[in-house]
Amino acid sequence: PYLLWMAGFILLPVVMILYYAFTTTSGHFTLLNISSIFASIHLKSLLLSLKLAVICTGVCLALSYPLAMILNNMKEKSQGFIVFIFILPMWMNFMLRILAWKLLLSNNGVINTMLASWNLPLLDVLNTPFAVVFCMVYDFLPFMILPIYNAMSRIEPDIIEAAKDLGANNITIFFKIIVPLTLSGVVSGITMVFVPALTSFAISDLLGGGKVLLIGNVIEQAFMQEYNWNLGSGLSLVLMVFVIASMALMSAKGEEG
Repeated sequence: PYLLWMAGFILLPVVMILYYAFTTTSGHFTLLNISSIFASIHLKSLLLSLKLAVICTGVCLALSYPLAMILNNMKEKSQGFIVFIFILPMWMNFMLRILAWKLLLSNNGVINTMLASWNLPLLDVLNTPFAVVFCMVYDFLPFMILPIYNAMSRIEPDIIEAAKDLGANNITIFFKIIVPLTLSGVVSGITMVFVPALTSFAISDLLGGGKVLLIGNVIEQAFMQEYNWNLGSGLSLVLMVFVIASMALMSAKGEEG
């Protein structure tokens, strides 16, 4: 059954993408769909997607590592409750969470209403890259925290105690023991955040207001608005190469660790 599932929902769509990417609307072979990535608007959107994905991944890592350490040092009962709090928003619909932040960050939203009542400067972040990255971090943060926390929870306390008995201070323990033993979780977290951040289009569509055009938005418009499956498939294939390359790089780094 799993082979049938893979053939129908993984292999067949990829084969269709490959076919449309290398053909014209009349079915003739072409490379124009692939080379269209070098068009100024497409290349600009791809570079912006890479930039925001890197920023989102970096922020998630900077927030997740200390949070995972704090969580790992808590009592077991508290750990389960905090993990539940992190997972709870993931039970809600992805689009509803984006729309909720759109209402909160709007000029007449809850946040600006509170700031106005306190005579504080209002926020004007909606329809900016900041709003897109902010919502990405909010949505993808659990995917970074959980792998790192799982890796930390597998570190035996005896290893830390042995290092202290041998004269290692907290800085040495962190860089020589904790970081190497949690590298697999870091690599998993980076992959799980970077890939969806790079391919995202719904967040930039709703919070970017058409002013933040990512490569995912260009592909979505090619399929859904222009009905140009050939162009959309060509751009998707290029984006797929970036995704596979990043996953291969992270996998290699994880194996080295």
